[in-house]
Amino acid sequence: MKKDRLNVYFDPSLSPELDALAARRKVSKSQIVEAALASYLSPDAADQREAAITRRLDRLTRAVERLERNQTICTEALALFVRFWLTTTPPLPDTMREAAQAKGRERYDGFVETLGRRLAKGNTLEKEVVRDIGTDVPKQ
Repeated sequence: MKKDRLNVYFDPSLSPELDALAARRKVSKSQIVEAALASYLSPDAADQREAAITRRLDRLTRAVERLERNQTICTEALALFVRFWLTTTPPLPDTMREAAQAKGRERYDGFVETLGRRLAKGNTLEKEVVRDIGTDVPKQ
């Protein structure tokens, strides 16, 4: 069968990959390029690309939904804590306010330091809760 000769130029970083693929599959580089071009030009290539894009979009949608759920949980947990704290903490007398503010700053600095250490280690509330209740972490 007669084939047309075609000289093409492409990114040099693709050449080693093409060489490796040809060696693994034990076919010529021309056969690989021909198959890739045929696939790209085939009428169903657009459908395949659309299906791949749809799968990726579905995956991204699920990830965003998980983020929204986690954000809602965090917001509700914080709101519940603040409401509880505000309703159970009595106001301080004016004579104790300055000392309480200094102690608050000290505690806040400790909180930020502890939070930094937990995040650096990869500890999260989600992992801690899962460990406490003994269920598997949902796949991300």
